[in-house]
Amino acid sequence: MTHSPSLCDMTAVALRAEIAAGHVSARDVMAAHLTRIQACNPSINAIVTCDAEGALARAAAADEHQANGDALGLLHGLPIVHKDSFLTAGMRTTYGSPLYRDFIPDRDSLIVTRERAAGAITLGKSNLPEFGAGSQTFNAVFGATRNPYDLRMTAGGSSGGAAAALAARMAPLADGTDMGGSLRNPASFCNVVGLRPSPGRVPQWPSSNPYNPLTVAGPMARTVADVALLLAATAGPDPRDPLSIDQDPARLLASLSRDFKGVRIAYAPTWGGLPVQRRVLQVLESQLPVFTDLGARVEQACPDFTGANDAFQALRGQVFAVGYEAALREHRHLLKDTVIWNIELGLTQPAATVVQAERDRAALFARMHAFMQTHEFLIGPVSQVAPFPVDEETVSCIGDTPMHNYIDWMRSGYYLSLTGHPAISVPCGFTDDGLPVGIQIVGRYRQEHALLQLAHAFELATQHWRREPVLPD
Repeated sequence: MTHSPSLCDMTAVALRAEIAAGHVSARDVMAAHLTRIQACNPSINAIVTCDAEGALARAAAADEHQANGDALGLLHGLPIVHKDSFLTAGMRTTYGSPLYRDFIPDRDSLIVTRERAAGAITLGKSNLPEFGAGSQTFNAVFGATRNPYDLRMTAGGSSGGAAAALAARMAPLADGTDMGGSLRNPASFCNVVGLRPSPGRVPQWPSSNPYNPLTVAGPMARTVADVALLLAATAGPDPRDPLSIDQDPARLLASLSRDFKGVRIAYAPTWGGLPVQRRVLQVLESQLPVFTDLGARVEQACPDFTGANDAFQALRGQVFAVGYEAALREHRHLLKDTVIWNIELGLTQPAATVVQAERDRAALFARMHAFMQTHEFLIGPVSQVAPFPVDEETVSCIGDTPMHNYIDWMRSGYYLSLTGHPAISVPCGFTDDGLPVGIQIVGRYRQEHALLQLAHAFELATQHWRREPVLPD
């Protein structure tokens, strides 16, 4: 067997089949990806901790497992990068914070445990903004992650390192988290697929806030089928997560093929009046005929998101206060200003603000549920902007509309987070200057498989994911 760079271009599903058939070894696959990382990562800075020796040893063990005739897991032999907010026993986990620069945990997060149990092989850790705060991946520990399609631009965030690693073909699979769009925004910016599952679909442990439905863990990959594979390997109940969904994850492996004739799809180009860059809308509008060609009925309609912005800001502040109050009290000087702002917002906001946020969230869910009874899917932009310069910490304005804080420009992501409905970012095309744009598809409550089916149909019809970034060999 020989090491081939082409292995890095294969999808996870294809690689899994080739390994299972004995056409290629897990060691070959791992060696090819390590070579790719060595060539590309210095200019992109997507993978911040890489254990090449350990990865090759784990790949050799996977090959031995297969040679013994043992059953192969769903992810057997597939390299994966873990977001640097997930615990990895024996491997540095920094959260992008100087506080944890040298932290080496003694246990794995549950998602990592499940990925490894399914046969995936840890390559390393992917970059993120400090404590996952914001959709621009930079921190004081490792610096910024650059967009493989234009190294002058951001890869988005907070799972920006994951998306950039996938786009640059440094890994076939990656995991991440999403509170306000952190699996979807970087996927959109980097021409890959990112799924925000329903809260509890992928259980989380350990967690400082297990009853928080805003933050979810989920899969990223280059294709919808690969995302479905990783979701099936990581989903399923766990008694340590009180929100975990008690359903057999095997249902997620059912066929992604489906007839969409007569299916009603709502198109919300501005999510109810948000400012959106014209070049983003141009890419989306050029792809709308794909859905009608599939037989679906597309009509412009949008749920009522009244109260969503204030509710999300209040509840997000509460989440930050629960998780990081001690860090603020003991190490304020080591925290970035936006993290301090979010923690203090949670600690100082009046109780009446949180009470109203819960009322608004409940009303929004009821309106969203009613809306989705007449529309099986909802589509619109993932992000209100195209990738922006990596040396700009956030978006200050969209057109003539000023943004009031570092996450204000992410409403197209966090409005949907608040509803709890599953949402996916799928490659949708490119701006005139070659920057990726994703389309956000939202499914009915807890209906991930149907959502994956529409995303897969769109992907098959468009094939935008195949357009690779031009990078050094």
